[in-house]
Amino acid sequence: MEDDMKKNFLGRFLGLTALMFALLFTTASAEVYEGTGYGYHQDGIVLGVEIKDNKIVDIQVKKEQESDFAKPAIKEIIKKAIATQSYEVDGVSGASLTSEGTKEAIEEAVKASGVKLTKVDAALNTNAKLPRQADVVVIGGGGAGLTSAIAAYEKGVSVILIEKTDLLGGNTNYATAGLNAAGTSVQKKLGVEDSAELFYEDTMKGGKNKNNKELVKILTKNSAAIIDWLLERGVDLNELTSTGGQSAKRTHRPTGGSAVGPNVITALSNVAEKDKIDIRKGTKAIALVKKNNKIVGVKVKETNGEEYIIKAKAVIVATGGFGANAKMVEKYNPKLKGFGSTNNPAIVGDGIVMIEKVGGALVDMDQIQTHPTVLHKKTNMITEAVRGEGAILVNKDGKRFIDELETRDVVSKAILDQKGKSAFLIFDEEIRTKLKAADGYVKKGFAVEGTLEEIAAKIGTDAKTLEATLNKYNESVKNKVDNEFNKKNLPKELTGTKYYAIEVSPAVHHTMGGVRINTNAEVLGKNGRAIKGLYA
Repeated sequence: MEDDMKKNFLGRFLGLTALMFALLFTTASAEVYEGTGYGYHQDGIVLGVEIKDNKIVDIQVKKEQESDFAKPAIKEIIKKAIATQSYEVDGVSGASLTSEGTKEAIEEAVKASGVKLTKVDAALNTNAKLPRQADVVVIGGGGAGLTSAIAAYEKGVSVILIEKTDLLGGNTNYATAGLNAAGTSVQKKLGVEDSAELFYEDTMKGGKNKNNKELVKILTKNSAAIIDWLLERGVDLNELTSTGGQSAKRTHRPTGGSAVGPNVITALSNVAEKDKIDIRKGTKAIALVKKNNKIVGVKVKETNGEEYIIKAKAVIVATGGFGANAKMVEKYNPKLKGFGSTNNPAIVGDGIVMIEKVGGALVDMDQIQTHPTVLHKKTNMITEAVRGEGAILVNKDGKRFIDELETRDVVSKAILDQKGKSAFLIFDEEIRTKLKAADGYVKKGFAVEGTLEEIAAKIGTDAKTLEATLNKYNESVKNKVDNEFNKKNLPKELTGTKYYAIEVSPAVHHTMGGVRINTNAEVLGKNGRAIKGLYA
């Protein structure tokens, strides 16, 4: 009996041992393969792709220096690649370069492994299973949309925010210089005298007094409170600079001069995540639902093609303008035909079109602002903060031609009047060191660099003329008087042995017209009365 028990035990033990060895030798161990792709930054995106049993099981980011707003795109592409077992996935709108670089890195790693992946159909979007009713639905996940959603949530109402792309931020991700506000706690701390009244006057002047006075009053009167609201929620706006058309330093930006937009979106996204606000990316609003002259919901479409309605007591449309819609820009302002755009590719005016279809009135659609300093023949905006810190603009003859901090429309026109319809932004090492954005432009290869004589040769202008221009400008800074162009803000001389030049030209930047609203942000119909339940 005892011998039989020993035999049974030994048999089982040997069987288990054999099974363990079989498993050990028949199951492949995971291997990590490295791949590099090139996105926005010249140093590339380096990923470690873990492969086991001919499948991608994990992808780790080894190195990347992409723009802050584009970093989430890396995670989205990785998520899609693992779910579909393929590097041939759709990119993230608004971060196409980063998307392509991430896919390239995965592809290189997979090819290095020698594994042939089997692509699978994956239901990446499960939003259709979520609730289809809320007190408030916000359309658009940029700065305005996130602010609206958080503010509504903090008032105790249920909120659903829908964003048609895979990336939160919209045009706010592209905002670089800063956020204008007057009479703020930051200004007071830094000893800057300013007021809502002065901000109002500057804004009206910049808009040639075509602005809606009541809306400008609301904007300027509440601007200081908005800065405090953002600071309380983790946005870094603790530094000031000057931009065009200002009587005081009121452009609030992150410490060190990095781009303001990604800072705002990162902080607000963190707040929304902490509050567990229902945010649905990849969900596109295709129509507003109107019943008995009231907006009662939004019809949406998921990436898998499924359509359904989300019911709501109020709908806030925060989809931005139409700066990336070349046909729409040309329709409302034919003079801008062929212009490039600084906008996120998703900013195509779909919210405006939806509102117009339910009877909303439009206003000032022809008022389209250009940004004067956009990388020539590209779409990369060069922040006004570079000029605010002391950079100058010169033409192909090496001469200044404008007060660099005039309003955007004036500077844009002046640049278009120069040879080749472009100009060169000249700054020194001190500005590069002080301003993170300027340092970023150099690292991305946007600028030529060298001594004054060397950059003159690189931009095709006469070195002696450029030197004379710089000397004359520096003399103006010393004397605090610009007799040439009456520039009031003269922050610093351009000095040292190393200089930088970026070729720039204007591009469509901001569509100032849109939906007509009142001071409660209610959308007005063509009859002048508010459309119930609809805000913008």
